[in-house]
Amino acid sequence: MVEYTGAFKAAAVQAEPVWLDADATIDKSIGLIEEAARAGAQLIAFPETFVPGYPWWLWLDSPAAGMRFVGRYHENSLTLDGPRFQRLVDAARANSIAVALGFSERGGGSLYMGQAVISADGKLVGARRKLKPTHVERTMFGEGDGSDLVVHDTELGRVGALCCWEHLQPLTKYAMFSQHEQVHVAAWPSFSVYKGAAYALGPEVNTAASQIYAAEGQVFVLAPCAVVGEAAVELFCDTPVKQQLLQRGGGFARIYGPDGRPLADPLPEDAEGILYADIDLTAIPFAKAAADPVGHYARPDVTRLLLNRAERRPVEYAAHAALPAEHFDDAEAIVTERDREREPEREREPEATAVG
Repeated sequence: MVEYTGAFKAAAVQAEPVWLDADATIDKSIGLIEEAARAGAQLIAFPETFVPGYPWWLWLDSPAAGMRFVGRYHENSLTLDGPRFQRLVDAARANSIAVALGFSERGGGSLYMGQAVISADGKLVGARRKLKPTHVERTMFGEGDGSDLVVHDTELGRVGALCCWEHLQPLTKYAMFSQHEQVHVAAWPSFSVYKGAAYALGPEVNTAASQIYAAEGQVFVLAPCAVVGEAAVELFCDTPVKQQLLQRGGGFARIYGPDGRPLADPLPEDAEGILYADIDLTAIPFAKAAADPVGHYARPDVTRLLLNRAERRPVEYAAHAALPAEHFDDAEAIVTERDREREPEREREPEATAVG
């Protein structure tokens, strides 16, 4: 049962990471966590791939030219069971504040654009991967799957998260709305690339995407956003052309209410800091009274979404090695209970769910 009660202060980060340095960025993140906790916040949200920073070189040169950054980026990406990630879990617990982290996740030899929600008592509520990396990001990161479109029950309410241009995917948004999301983290990397040349990559379009998400879903939206500073330009821009392509600033963190109204005064785009807003879940039913897209304002007899929440793995272990091919559905094998018990625990959902 979904309850629309409770109020708390939330925080959205606008800051520059310590580029390609996970330990130093985690140090900085812990400082921001401590600062937000002292200010009375119970939830703090970080930008997309804040640890160890967004790989801006992907937008500036060829894949071959960017290979010089790959080893360092891989080494400074996080694993959910590693000591670096544990430092952030410990910081959440020590400061009694929930954390929504954006990070590069390392899984085996591959990387994924990850987000994690950590509770105020230091437990991993859930982790997800960006469903489809955008454009050149696909040269660096792998894809998520339907199990990554999840809204979590927390002590603060029902919390979900998406990255960047996932907010331009109508079906992805509807999948989140259908789970009665109340607080949404819209994580962005900064709006610093191709200024004046690619309007769709700029702040006007993308802050609007966060704002319309709030109004469409009648949810509170925390939109943390990173900043490109002098350190990024020195690291990534070794030619005058690259200095034109990636410019300083780009910080446009925002917080919106369930009717789409801004709840926090923005910072200058080149400034670092934290935005705060009071979140009152009792405001959501008033917004939904006008238009609930998965309730009274839906028309499931006309349009519906088919959502496949199954987790996809490249290898499944069959119960019988000689099982005929015709027994496989969509190239998936049957997994024994023993094999399932050996797998890491993760929420498993029905393979397909139709929602109105």
